[in-house]
Amino acid sequence: MKNRLKILRAEHDWSQAELADRVGVARQTIIALEAGKYAPSLPLAFKLSKIFSKPVEEIFIAEPTD
Repeated sequence: MKNRLKILRAEHDWSQAELADRVGVARQTIIALEAGKYAPSLPLAFKLSKIFSKPVEEIFIAEPTD
């Protein structure tokens, strides 16, 4: 799953650790999310949506399936 986390985080001038602290996850979780290796749980997606004041659909982009 693609996402705009790295861009949004940079716009707020937050490190991966700062964002992780704000949503209550490990820094490694943010690293995995930004790399597209991990799809967030719904609660985590909603927390990120609230923190960035963006709809979930503007943060996470579903890739088309064949």
